[in-house]
Amino acid sequence: AEPVEVRTPTPAAKVLASPAVRQRAKDLSIDLAEVRPAEDGRLRHADLDAFLSYNASGGFQPAGLKGKDEQVRVIGLRRRIAENMAASKRNIPHFAYVEEFDVTALEETRAQLNAGRGERPKLTMLPFLISAICKLLPKYPMLNAHYDDEAGVVTRYGSVHLGIAAQTPGGLMVPVIRDAQSRNLWQLAAEITRLAQAARDGSAKSSELSGSTITVTSLGPMGGVATTPVINRPEVAIIGPNRIVERPMFVKDASGVERIEKRKIMNISMSCDHRVVDGWDAASFAQDLKKLIEAPALILAG
Repeated sequence: AEPVEVRTPTPAAKVLASPAVRQRAKDLSIDLAEVRPAEDGRLRHADLDAFLSYNASGGFQPAGLKGKDEQVRVIGLRRRIAENMAASKRNIPHFAYVEEFDVTALEETRAQLNAGRGERPKLTMLPFLISAICKLLPKYPMLNAHYDDEAGVVTRYGSVHLGIAAQTPGGLMVPVIRDAQSRNLWQLAAEITRLAQAARDGSAKSSELSGSTITVTSLGPMGGVATTPVINRPEVAIIGPNRIVERPMFVKDASGVERIEKRKIMNISMSCDHRVVDGWDAASFAQDLKKLIEAPALILAG
């Protein structure tokens, strides 16, 4: 057998490398003696990158950087949000209901309207959802209500003052669209944009951040598959659209024959106060909402 050459590692002190390269190697727990320079005997960052790529399974790359422990006082708006959320969960027996909606036709309608919107604001999903909710609430007045648990009184409202849960640098805020039932799609889109911006930059008036009768909360593309939103006390219901995904679905054509189509699907989640809203009412509302969302012409009709 031929003799095996034994290589003696070069001491790290004798390796030619800049202080920055040495520090990076130290942070990554890499022995510089194990890294082979690409040229002129001096180790560079590119040599470390190559070493890591070839030794990814060797455990040289740390999972993350160590951070600092810190304490953050919960004060101001953040404290009020915390107190309101705690009071809602402590006092309200929540129940959740989630239904699947086919929003393919609605997304096509939305695209067509946006293509000819001119100077008007761009339509998102929310104006359609709010319009559909406003159409249904006269049939389900117990959802558009406040419950005073101390007095044992439910106040059902004729107008829909719809809260829009919005994330801001200062925390969660709920600006309110007054008389949402009296606005068309474009007016709703403009008011959503105005209120969201006012909440984010701190210019929203106190009257614009209170007095909602029912709330919609949306995380947009990060909406997840389903949510269980916390009710905005003293309201009794909150509605949360989730992320839109594309799925193959069985669809019947005009002759009744089923075929597979790619459809856009979105779940809508509801949380309700079980002291005021029965499960049957929530489910019935969700099914009627499904009919409107899946046939957007019904939303646009008077």
